[in-house]
Amino acid sequence: MSKYRSEDIQVLEGLDPVRKRPGMYIGSTSSTGLHHLLWEILDNCVDEALNEHCDTIEVTLGKDHSVTIKDNGRGIPVDLYRNTKKSAMEILFTTLHSGGKFNQDNYKVSGGLHGVGMAVVCALSEKLVATSRREGFEWTQTYSRGKPTAKLKKGKPTRIYGTTVYFKPDGKIFPKREFNPKLILERAESKAFLNKGLKIIVNENKNKHMFHYPGGIQDYIKKIVGQKTTLMDKPFYVEKEDKSLRLEAAFLWTPNTDTQILSFANSIRTVDGGTHETGFRNGITKAVRAYIDRRKLLPKDITGITGDDVREGLIAIINIYLQGDVEFQGQTKGRLNSEITSQVEAVVKHTLEHYLNENQTLGNTLANRIILSAQARIASRQAKEAVQRKTNISHRLNLPGKLADCATTDKDQAELFICEGDSAGGSSKQARDRKTQAILPIRGKILNVETATMAKILANTEIQNLISACGTGIGDKFDYSKLRYGKIIIMTDADVDGAHICTLLLTFFYRYLPKIIEEGHLFIAQPPLYRIDAGKKIFYALSDEEKDEIIEGLNGTAHEIGRFKGLGEMPASDLKETTMSKKSRSLIRVTLDSAERASKTVNQLMGKNAESRFKFIKERAVFVQDLDV
Repeated sequence: MSKYRSEDIQVLEGLDPVRKRPGMYIGSTSSTGLHHLLWEILDNCVDEALNEHCDTIEVTLGKDHSVTIKDNGRGIPVDLYRNTKKSAMEILFTTLHSGGKFNQDNYKVSGGLHGVGMAVVCALSEKLVATSRREGFEWTQTYSRGKPTAKLKKGKPTRIYGTTVYFKPDGKIFPKREFNPKLILERAESKAFLNKGLKIIVNENKNKHMFHYPGGIQDYIKKIVGQKTTLMDKPFYVEKEDKSLRLEAAFLWTPNTDTQILSFANSIRTVDGGTHETGFRNGITKAVRAYIDRRKLLPKDITGITGDDVREGLIAIINIYLQGDVEFQGQTKGRLNSEITSQVEAVVKHTLEHYLNENQTLGNTLANRIILSAQARIASRQAKEAVQRKTNISHRLNLPGKLADCATTDKDQAELFICEGDSAGGSSKQARDRKTQAILPIRGKILNVETATMAKILANTEIQNLISACGTGIGDKFDYSKLRYGKIIIMTDADVDGAHICTLLLTFFYRYLPKIIEEGHLFIAQPPLYRIDAGKKIFYALSDEEKDEIIEGLNGTAHEIGRFKGLGEMPASDLKETTMSKKSRSLIRVTLDSAERASKTVNQLMGKNAESRFKFIKERAVFVQDLDV
């Protein structure tokens, strides 16, 4: 037995805990965590704007993976901090839980609350330069990995105020340091929408983008809706302010079935919702129910309206500003925990119910749309029950007949390959590891679930087989604990038809089994297009570019090139080595970074609006070099 003594215990001081366990402070060291550094500094600038000290923020992306963020706020204090010999600036950048937001006299409203943001950015940057413009001068100090590398320097005189922070993320912490301009532009635009009158400028690759929206979230929701058909001429807008809370919400309904609710607290996107979103949901549900009951619009065949009925087709933005102690869940602030559900619910219910009663033509239109949702829900449930009864008497364990299941019952070891057609299924069954790999062939292109009704979806044989194989069920019958495979792998031919089938499958999983994507279980296989034989050496290429690189690397060595027409015509040995063997294959994990962006993209590419799809293709046609037709 190894000895465990007091000298084995470590006490991490200063910012060492951040560098030792960065995931505790920024979620991960992936792209998400990298961008979280930028969000921390940007949010500090926005806090200055929220408190009416700043009206312009400028973000500049450097070619050396650096970011510079500048505002015209009050500037960071530079006087000595209490009884120390350090400036307030140095304390803020080198000490956890330090900041001016614990005292409401400095910041009545704030998104940064824990006093760790600036220090965390400093700890995880190989270089950080902070410049404060105040007291009539520029004051600058440099840091590296959480420690100052120079003393605070008094610079040139200036009459303007503000803060500039330059930081370069540490390559020892982040495997990849490339910032995503598109993601940053979306975040900057979102902040400008949420703060009426705030101007945010983003400079990237010699391009300058400016965001400035006097209409605030009313402009925001118009952008989200875009060319979609709506049931209202303009968004319904509510704004309410008292001593502790300022609430604004904008929302409308569309004929579509998907729901999109974006919630924010003190300009922070609460991706996991929280008490404000719960209050909003409750408020609109109770307002609509009260209107329908008052007008006696509910048909006899419907016992009641649910929250899901009300929210079907809803696009909404709710933005609140809280003073005092604001409770977020964790440093990444994904969920709001402050007890404001009843306050938000009361405001939304009262204002919406009053508006519907004052505008009965619109009220009746919305009521009819919601009643249709309820009728569709009831019809869908009946269809599900019919399918369930049919499945229960079909074959053992309710598994589809075409499924070649694996032997293991350990979900973490089990893998399901969804392949295209019986021919590919035959090759896959020969190439698989029978112990851990199951094969489910599907027939051609499955139903496009984005444009189909639930009843039609559940009646489709291929969809039934997919649901049965996964084991979880869908909709209100979904049970994540019954998932039968740790990896579900879409394996289609490396051509246009294969890509289309893959897209249809991704649409199905995203719309009806999103938990499988969120938990990291869905993957896309990477079968090669070419096999290149050069003597005793064999090479595989996923694309024409990769093939050309391999041939160039052979330096004239005699070789033969074979092109795989599809998985069904690929020898089982090649399929195993390149695509299925855990030792040599390459998989792409399907992830979901932004529910808002994903929903918009799926609807644009797979929905009923052909005009939107044509516009998308037209805008991107210039980037296509080789077209496989």
